[in-house]
Amino acid sequence: MLICTGLQATAQVIQAPSAPTSAPATLPAGVPRPGQLPGGQLPGQTGTTPRSQTQGTLPGATQQGTRGQAGQTGAAQQGANQQGGRGQAGQQGAGTGTGQQGQQGQQTGAGLDATGAEGVGATDEPIGDTDNTQLKTEQELQRERELAAQRRKLFGYQLFNDPANAGVFQPNLNIATPKGYVVGPNDELNINIYGYSEATYPTTVNPDGFIYIQRVGPIHVAGLTIEQAKTRILDRLSKIYVGLKSGPYGAANTYMVVTLGDIRSIRVTVTGEAIRPGTYTVSSLSTAMNVIYQAGGPSEIGSFRNVQVIRNNRVVASLDLYDFLTSGVQRNDIRLQDNDNIRFTTYKAHVEITGSTRRNNIFEMLPGEPMARLLELAGGFSSNAYKARVKVTRFTKRELKMIDVVDSEFSSFPLEDGDQVSVEAVLVRFENQVGIQGAVFRPGVYSLDQNKSLKQLIASAEGLKGDAFTGRIQIVRTREDMAIDNISLNLADIINGTQPDVQLQREDQVIIPSRFDMAEFADISITGEVITPIESTPYVANMTLEDLILRAGGLKESAAAAQIEIVRRKKDVEVNSKSAQVSEIFRFSVDRDLSIKSTDSKFMLYPYDQVIVRRSPNYRIQTFVTVEGEVIMPGEYPVVTKDQRISDLVKMAGGLTPFAYVPGATLVREIRLSEAEKQIRQQTINELADDSPKAVVRPEAADQNTQQLIGINLQKIMSDPGSMEDMILQEGDELRIPKQLETVRVGGEVLLPTTAKFRRGQSFQDYISQAGGFTSRSARKKAYVVYANGSADRTRRFAFFNIYPRVEPGSEIIVPQQTKGALTPLQIIQSTTTIAGSIIGLVTTLVALRALAQ
Repeated sequence: MLICTGLQATAQVIQAPSAPTSAPATLPAGVPRPGQLPGGQLPGQTGTTPRSQTQGTLPGATQQGTRGQAGQTGAAQQGANQQGGRGQAGQQGAGTGTGQQGQQGQQTGAGLDATGAEGVGATDEPIGDTDNTQLKTEQELQRERELAAQRRKLFGYQLFNDPANAGVFQPNLNIATPKGYVVGPNDELNINIYGYSEATYPTTVNPDGFIYIQRVGPIHVAGLTIEQAKTRILDRLSKIYVGLKSGPYGAANTYMVVTLGDIRSIRVTVTGEAIRPGTYTVSSLSTAMNVIYQAGGPSEIGSFRNVQVIRNNRVVASLDLYDFLTSGVQRNDIRLQDNDNIRFTTYKAHVEITGSTRRNNIFEMLPGEPMARLLELAGGFSSNAYKARVKVTRFTKRELKMIDVVDSEFSSFPLEDGDQVSVEAVLVRFENQVGIQGAVFRPGVYSLDQNKSLKQLIASAEGLKGDAFTGRIQIVRTREDMAIDNISLNLADIINGTQPDVQLQREDQVIIPSRFDMAEFADISITGEVITPIESTPYVANMTLEDLILRAGGLKESAAAAQIEIVRRKKDVEVNSKSAQVSEIFRFSVDRDLSIKSTDSKFMLYPYDQVIVRRSPNYRIQTFVTVEGEVIMPGEYPVVTKDQRISDLVKMAGGLTPFAYVPGATLVREIRLSEAEKQIRQQTINELADDSPKAVVRPEAADQNTQQLIGINLQKIMSDPGSMEDMILQEGDELRIPKQLETVRVGGEVLLPTTAKFRRGQSFQDYISQAGGFTSRSARKKAYVVYANGSADRTRRFAFFNIYPRVEPGSEIIVPQQTKGALTPLQIIQSTTTIAGSIIGLVTTLVALRALAQ
């Protein structure tokens, strides 16, 4: 209990936090003015909020009531958007109200947040007491969407309903007390006397309009301006403080100052075509614009041009909101009094303007306002607007009507309700443009006003280039019927003065061709044994053979400088001759030193010449072959002679070692296929894969560079060097001589693929038995052996018997998988005939043997 008591005491002295922006701003009577008393009121305090408080009344704060209910908490405001006190910049209280006449103040209107904008659930339409369980019809929803779209088009609607403008129309509570301010109940008047006598009287105007001063009594000040109230108070206090006025006792030596402390709240009613009509409790310093903003401005049928302030059943001011929206002037924005009524009338005429204007909105027009006023409200024409004429679509009694309004009628043409004004854009064309292109220094477009003739236009384009072809130029002209006309001129005659200058017209395009545009650009080429072969280079006049070789980087070491060919095409060929010469070949010998000498060929090249530098016939790039395995010095060796053979390579490597397995020697050679050979091989493999009914062919992509094993008989080669078995080596060949092999590999369709020890005398079937034997899918007739040197041998068939190949050390036995395809009728007949013939032959043989035996 002690701990709880201590926590409660601590909570009471903690200063209340500032009201959040989303808290209501309900202000009862006795709203404080800033700068009078220090500190703010805490929740639960009774009395008047000090003037120095800058935040809104906190939720649950007990505030000064009126007429017999001082200190009573007012009734909760039902979503009313209310103006804060002078120190409250629009903050809302949390559900507190003013007790008046002993009753709870009930407020009406749509709920707004602290910024004055529409609160949660607020839309463009007024929110009423709608049962959430009752669903709206599709027609009602469509109508609401149409109204929302129409409101967004209204000029000025966004200003009054934009949450970003929350603090725009809040009253200024830090100004000096206005001279015309009318004192009313709950206003706080601070009376300070100084001079010969000093005293301070903080007073509050009671509901009956009186303030009470000790030794003076009640003084009625309600309904008086602050100046009138000061005069009345001075008269009453002068009876106590005689020095306040000059008299028989001497001049005045005591002075009095009356200042306004906390200000009161007033109630203002908003009626008519407003977004959120209702009764609002606002500060007594509020003006009509403050309440208009809280009410959301006019609705879709409300008027922006005639908002009336009604006081005591009389219109005291009429506001034109367009003055504030367009020029910022706030005419007739009078200060409100208690029980004032702000009435939104209906509009007289709505006119929508679209197109090339700065504002495309619906504007409210007063009777007699012309088109010029509408354009002014729309911000004027945009930069691309067609200003000479606007189009007006108007409703008549029976149908629509189109009216064209020219610019001279803008100031006098009257607008009517429902008019739709359309401002079009200017045409995408020029009224004074001409162009020039081709062989001039500055092609482009120019003004016709400064370039009326052809000579003037060429001069503006900085004149003709040296390659300009002046014998025939063209002017492309667009006629009035939009047809294109071509005009050909001799510019040389016009420049020389033999022909008159040509006058240009709008949209003319002058085309001056270049001589290069009419010339065929020839090229030459050089290929073969040069550093940088040139497939095509532009032909240049007076270019010699040496010049072209120099441009190609010079000759390679392999070039045959004494045999350079130039192929030149023949122009004049006998058409009817079968053996007509179509080209000509020139052969030259060029010194590798390309410097200019007297011995130069000085052969001038012609367009389309093709220079070919041949390779020297005796020039060979050094090539190498490799030997690996069981030789004395394995490694890479050069090819010394063109007919160097395998035996020569073994001798260069020092001969064979004692462990060399000669039968297993293999030659690896790289096969280079051309692109055409690769495609043909791949096509053949694919056809075999598709057309083989009895065999499985696994197609593999043909490679352009592949290595192949060549089976050789090294034993015969070494015993008879230079024989047919002794192959001539090629570049990149690799001779592999393995060490003595002692194993045999068995793979494929056997029960247990394995590697067995080679034993002399064992046959093919013995090694198959060591692998577990054949399987049910073994193709025994297709079995083969791959030997260590890369060669292979297959199984042969004799009568009903399979003759298997021999097995040597390092070989591999492969048993393929049997494939079964569907037999054709012809194959069935052939198989049946073969079996029947075999049986008949066997029976005949047995009968013959039996007869011989007998």
